[in-house]
Amino acid sequence: MIEGVLLQMRRYFSENMDSFLVSLREHVVISLLAITAAALIGVTLGYVCVRNKRYERWIVAFFQVLRIVPSLAVLILLIPVMGTGVRPALTALVLLAIPPVLMNTVAGFSEVPEFMLETARSLGMTKGQILWKVEAPLAFPMILTGVKTGMVEIVASATIAAKIGAGGLGGIILTGLGLNRMDLLLVGGISVALLSILAGALLDLADRVLMSYHYVK
Repeated sequence: MIEGVLLQMRRYFSENMDSFLVSLREHVVISLLAITAAALIGVTLGYVCVRNKRYERWIVAFFQVLRIVPSLAVLILLIPVMGTGVRPALTALVLLAIPPVLMNTVAGFSEVPEFMLETARSLGMTKGQILWKVEAPLAFPMILTGVKTGMVEIVASATIAAKIGAGGLGGIILTGLGLNRMDLLLVGGISVALLSILAGALLDLADRVLMSYHYVK
């Protein structure tokens, strides 16, 4: 049975490589768009929470509630408003990824040592200089961890995009479910898993390159 499935997988790639690459490209594109939007929104809101503590409880609570709601449920709720296609799928993925970026941004800026801020102010730095030269570099590792978490979740959850015609590797999985073909389920599932691992590894590499001084012993 295993040999038969492997043979079917080989046949699939030999006969459908072009369509597989199109699905892979669609999955990557929607994932990158979603994490970019989530990072911009999450970091901005996280910084607002740090600077205005009275907003933190409401903003964090709102996105934490959204995180509890399954992405598919969010997608279904968005369809009457946005219809089908890329927009509702992208919106659902962005809402999924904002919470880890937001929480890590709040944690990163909150953990900047007060004595470093006092030192920066005593040196005559402006608020903008303190933000970009002191706070942001120190908070960056935590923010990047949140982005990595969000990216892995997006890549894994982007399979829902196929349910509303937005493409991606989820289409292969849905076809496998509809036709009861184990080879297609394995092709789609393994591809998504490998893409998630690759995304995490690339962000780990970016962390080591950009924050190399953290790893100097």
